[in-house]
Amino acid sequence: MEFAELIKTSRVESVVLAGAGLPPARGTLCITSHHLLLSSRPGGAGAAATVELWLLIRNVDAVEKRLCGSSGTITLRCKDLRVLQLEIPGMEECLNVASSIEALSSVDSLMMMYPFFYRPQGLRLEDGWHLFPLERFFQCIAAQTNQWRLSAVNKDFSTCPTYPPALIVPAAVDDGALRKAARFRHGGRFPVLSYYHRKNGTVMLRSGQPLTGPNRKRCPEDELLLAAALAQAARGFVVDTRSLQAAKQARMGGGGTEPKSAYPRWKRLHRPLERGRPLQESFVRLVDACNDASLSMDRWLSRLESSRWLSHVKAALSTACLAAQCLEREEACVLVHGAEGTDTTLLVTALAQLILDPSCRTLAGFQGLLEREWIQAGHPFHVRCARSAYSHARLKQEAPLFLLFLDCVWQLGRQFPRSLEFGERLLLALFDSAYASSYGTFLGNNEKERCLCKVKESTHCLWAWLDQPAQRREFLNPLYSPNALVIWPSVEPQSIQLWQGLFLRWIRSSEYLDEAWAEMRRLVEKEAARAEWDTRSPALPAAGIQAEKER
Repeated sequence: MEFAELIKTSRVESVVLAGAGLPPARGTLCITSHHLLLSSRPGGAGAAATVELWLLIRNVDAVEKRLCGSSGTITLRCKDLRVLQLEIPGMEECLNVASSIEALSSVDSLMMMYPFFYRPQGLRLEDGWHLFPLERFFQCIAAQTNQWRLSAVNKDFSTCPTYPPALIVPAAVDDGALRKAARFRHGGRFPVLSYYHRKNGTVMLRSGQPLTGPNRKRCPEDELLLAAALAQAARGFVVDTRSLQAAKQARMGGGGTEPKSAYPRWKRLHRPLERGRPLQESFVRLVDACNDASLSMDRWLSRLESSRWLSHVKAALSTACLAAQCLEREEACVLVHGAEGTDTTLLVTALAQLILDPSCRTLAGFQGLLEREWIQAGHPFHVRCARSAYSHARLKQEAPLFLLFLDCVWQLGRQFPRSLEFGERLLLALFDSAYASSYGTFLGNNEKERCLCKVKESTHCLWAWLDQPAQRREFLNPLYSPNALVIWPSVEPQSIQLWQGLFLRWIRSSEYLDEAWAEMRRLVEKEAARAEWDTRSPALPAAGIQAEKER
């Protein structure tokens, strides 16, 4: 397929761009294989063109067109929740532009996406891809205990197509037993180590549901694996992210739960978390409410409640707190799974680590957590983030699980403003990148797909861009002070707030907030520079120090 075949009109003059909070701009609209550009030429023909719009077409979630006489208006609803309007002279041009954008935004082939064509200056293709190898994470665990080993049982993805090649498993269980345990778990996702709690040696595991079925089948190797994971711990908890009723229904379809008779030292706890259609519809209802400027206060509060989004945030944080409490306070091991083990399971394990482990709250630690618990762990970004809140297409596998995670992280940052090294801007950048990006980090559904498409050899890594000094400075939290304590978030209804920085990002101006944030950073950096100068100049007389500071 050639992109040129999808572009019916590549250039249109005198197009007017409008959007919430933006002054109308008239200019030339150009459509390329991956971008929509609009450039104006203010101040006469001799002045330089000003780019008013540079939109990645993959970011377009829905295209709506309205014809009026000989012209038309195209409304672009974007995956990052922006809403843009293009007034296009000429009915035929309007229809052609709309058709071109719809066709280009619907291209689903991984290797035809923009990251495979993007080549920024100053970055090499290999940069960033090997910053967070599992081997380094394992070395930290191996320094504490010899109860775990790094297994290459999945090196060719034959044991589990959605797991990475390297996995951390109990040292007492050999690869043959792992293969048999994989056949007993949904999608081959047998229990693997997610987190080692250094304080007391307990661990958190994740997996897919056991395939016990209606006949309550058993697997000795799976039972051995979970017994070995407990080691010296007296007991463990299985945190099942499905309701008890859903788990029973799954058993009739071949899935199920761990029976107490086969796993006597494990106690099952059901904490249902929505995924799939209910979560996607909740997201859509919330965005609709945020975009409705005509709502009265009562009506707004009613729409916010009926969306149930904040209830999903509360449930996710509550379940993560439960898993963290089992490790920290009960000194028990934890196994987290739902059905497939690729959605709510990862949501809980990643949040629990943020709550427990201060190293995950640094910028580098958080990137490593995302790489380990979301990307390499097999969250299907390609299908979950195929559509955002505006798409008119029938829902298939879309679900904003990653957005829900980012919202929960924002809640943690709001409740503990000095405990996260990164700020809201990083979370917004991650949301944008998950849905439409110039980088290959979130492409595909699992490591196997990324290997087959040579993503790491052919695209740039998001982490390399984030770690550039200028970008890093933008994403850091100026108030950060390392906190070695566990951060227990409040999950009371009064404590959970709407993430305005995301859901109202394009509706209200953030100019004054941005100015306040920049001033805060300036003051903190000034104070840090002053403190550093003081430590380097102990011999200066007091009067001299004061004079130097005043300069």
